[in-house]
Amino acid sequence: MNKKFSVHPDVLKLGLVSFLTDVSSEMIFSVFAVFFTTIAGASSALLGLVEGSADFSASSLDYVVGWLSDKTGKRKVFALFGYGFSTVAKAILLVANSVIALGFFRIIERLGKSFRGPPRDAWLSAIAAQEIRGYSFGVHKSLDKAGAILGPLIAYGLLSWHGETASSFRTLFWVAFVPAVLAVFVLGLIKDPPAAQPRHENIFAAWKMLSSGFKRYLVAAGIFSLAYFSFGFLLLRANNVGFSVRDIVLLYALFNVSFVIAAPLIGKLGDTIGRNHIVVVSYLIYLVMSLGFAFTTTKWQIIFLFIIYGIFYSIDEAQSKAFIADVEPERRATAIGAYNFVTGVIYLPASLIAGALWAVNPGIVFLLAAFLSLVAISAFVFLRPARQ
Repeated sequence: MNKKFSVHPDVLKLGLVSFLTDVSSEMIFSVFAVFFTTIAGASSALLGLVEGSADFSASSLDYVVGWLSDKTGKRKVFALFGYGFSTVAKAILLVANSVIALGFFRIIERLGKSFRGPPRDAWLSAIAAQEIRGYSFGVHKSLDKAGAILGPLIAYGLLSWHGETASSFRTLFWVAFVPAVLAVFVLGLIKDPPAAQPRHENIFAAWKMLSSGFKRYLVAAGIFSLAYFSFGFLLLRANNVGFSVRDIVLLYALFNVSFVIAAPLIGKLGDTIGRNHIVVVSYLIYLVMSLGFAFTTTKWQIIFLFIIYGIFYSIDEAQSKAFIADVEPERRATAIGAYNFVTGVIYLPASLIAGALWAVNPGIVFLLAAFLSLVAISAFVFLRPARQ
């Protein structure tokens, strides 16, 4: 147990890996939506297709990999391959010269996230004591998103120095490649966790063995996923209100500052009052935020909404996984993989719908998201997934 942070040392080590990865990924992601549409010349509809496909790609293998991780009892080998794959995929961005190549990069790079997510989160679940599980996930995600603060700030500095030209973006992509390589190196140095108890069910039987509480939660989460379109549209909304590309990078950093501060605090709150309450609060925050983006007209409102979104995202990224670990104690990698896969499949049509509606009126996109959030809250309260 690390005395300063009151968590297992490997939580901090895995947090360092995520930190380095996010420095790299978020340098790219903080500018990708605007680069893709303004520099490369893609349409908002194509952005919706690419981002929705990327969201699906980021969870397309989750159930299979989670099942394999539980079946073999291994965590590190799958996590290492996933981080390594994303790093190699970023090499495509270094030579991409067309809209198709850029879209291809965005989609296949996310496959690495799909491969590493369930085994890494199951690894975290195993080393985090029950009474501080929410806090442990919060600390890990806080370190993760600290990289998402530094990454956009580096991007801002490079664009301020070299200007918002095609060559400047190429330089940025090369710089982003370095911490991705370092992340794989650091993960390789972490000691393998003790092998989990292998599970011998086939992939279909494993689904049947998952708890009823988890499956009830998946219904509510699936409904909410329809409201959860790509973050790139929030960046475009900021651009529409009057923020420049460089300023949007700073907005993205602010969003991540909000996340980093909120994640461990909300994790502790969830450990105290119960994570089922925290999940409902996250859906409610997203509803309010969506209404705000639908009607906002000023920059200060956009700034406030990005802070609110950071609080929501800290719950969604960390506490949803801790909640799954509570309701599914036996097959955690399989459950987390199933959750990621189902929600990822739904993210694709959600982003496609958002891209189509955006061309009509951006406000409609956010109003639809608010309505679906309300439906998800109702489903969660009615189904009561925390009840065993």
